[in-house]
Amino acid sequence: MILSYKKHILQFKKPAGTSRGVYTTREVYILTVQEKNNPQKVGYGECAPLPDLSCDALPDFEDILKRVCENFDGTIPTDFLRNYPSILFGIETALKDFQSTQTNILWESNFTKGTAGIPINGLIWMGSYNSMKEQIKEKLEKGFRCIKLKIGAIDFEEEYALLKKIRREYDASEITLRVDANGAFSSEVALEKLERLSRLNIHSIEQPIRANQWEEMASLCKKTPLPIALDEELIGVNDIDRKSELLDFIAPQFIILKPTLHGGIMGATEWIELAKKRNIGYWITSALESNIGLNAIAQWCATLHLTSHQGLGTGALFVENFPTPLFIDGEHLWFKAE
Repeated sequence: MILSYKKHILQFKKPAGTSRGVYTTREVYILTVQEKNNPQKVGYGECAPLPDLSCDALPDFEDILKRVCENFDGTIPTDFLRNYPSILFGIETALKDFQSTQTNILWESNFTKGTAGIPINGLIWMGSYNSMKEQIKEKLEKGFRCIKLKIGAIDFEEEYALLKKIRREYDASEITLRVDANGAFSSEVALEKLERLSRLNIHSIEQPIRANQWEEMASLCKKTPLPIALDEELIGVNDIDRKSELLDFIAPQFIILKPTLHGGIMGATEWIELAKKRNIGYWITSALESNIGLNAIAQWCATLHLTSHQGLGTGALFVENFPTPLFIDGEHLWFKAE
């Protein structure tokens, strides 16, 4: 077996703003799995660590990836790759694609048959009040009924006013509102802000305070009037015993799983099993992968038979992308089976 990779730079159509900064380009590594004696049969995967976020977005990332490729023997070195979740995800999905007998299909389901779509939320990127307002209008016109707003980049009062305006026009039975603070609130004021947000019937808030403040987050999850979903908190927690310890100590209402960040398919599956035992809810989110990674995440997500809105991207953020069988109709992500 031969494992190789090629680096690609994807350009965003518009700058993608988060509380940590703004992305204008995206660096991804496309993996290729082949047999020495049959180079025509190929499986593709994607490694896409996020700078300043992924636990494996390290200066020597490409050196590690090169070494893994050179030593590849057809099996996945899972113990070593626990701390390199984006590489693990890339190899897992490349092998799955290689082993498949059908083009583009890694996991068979009603989704890949084209008979069932995956409900997804409409993502509103951070920006000025007017730009966020315009994004919301566009998503609602397209048929989205679950809107997720990234908050924490502009003045909280402006963001609150925007959410309040949405709620005046659409009640909770019409539009589900989720917010993602990306750790933007200080622990001193977080509870007060959650109390205000709860008046607007917000579904949940992702990562209200920065990660690695277990005591503060546990206290917040215990007192909150608004369900809290952990995201960045899970990054770098790759040992299964440590995962159990985190969930028991913090006791969140939800966790959000991104295979690229949270341990590949293997690691995300571990999180799901641990969460189920503790009655903690979860949903699946992509992490600005290209269409190759997104296709794999969507297919795996479909096998979980989730009915809530998932946070799967569309691949439409980039100027150029790889061909994809995925498309959006209304608020559902679909697979073009033909």
